[in-house]
Amino acid sequence: MTAALLLFLAAGVVPIFFGRLSKAAFWLALLALALAGVTLLQHEPGSTHALAAAGEVLLLRAVLAPLLLRRAVRARAEPDRDLLPSNLFAWAIGVALFVLAFEFGAPRPGDPQALALGVVAVIVAGALLLLAANDAPPAQLVAVLFMENALALFEARQGLAWPLAVHLALSLVYALTAVVGCWLVGRADPAPAVQPSAATGAGVRP
Repeated sequence: MTAALLLFLAAGVVPIFFGRLSKAAFWLALLALALAGVTLLQHEPGSTHALAAAGEVLLLRAVLAPLLLRRAVRARAEPDRDLLPSNLFAWAIGVALFVLAFEFGAPRPGDPQALALGVVAVIVAGALLLLAANDAPPAQLVAVLFMENALALFEARQGLAWPLAVHLALSLVYALTAVVGCWLVGRADPAPAVQPSAATGAGVRP
């Protein structure tokens, strides 16, 4: 369990500092793989509930959403930017924010439940930082999807077998977020109209 949580933490924190838009789909898939591992270990191994929940995570969050995100980023054809602006001020804010979030979420060291809450707090703080620091639509969508996965981790740590209708509702919300968000991001922005200027001689009679 601890290894899966640490993988989830690394997959959510490393791209904030060192990730680029072209690799965001990879980190999103890695985040989902760690979430699937937590889901399998949290519930009774081999149970129908654990297998169904992990299968939903793998299919929707580790395969479908990253594929849609990769296609949307490529369709937009923008420069391959960093997720978080590469400057010392932004990095210092990020480090301080992550330390405070982990201390707030995991006040009891060594407790797996506290560790999970600390990981959730760090990923949510990173998503909010990304929303505030990068106004590019693909980066905004990556932040929202990261936050959705952090909330799914919090829900998976409850330890109770939720009704099938609840699982379907949560999956539908994530699927709609990914599909609609990637569709909006993938739409090419209209090119600005070029206005004739006096420097080009437009409108000047010989």
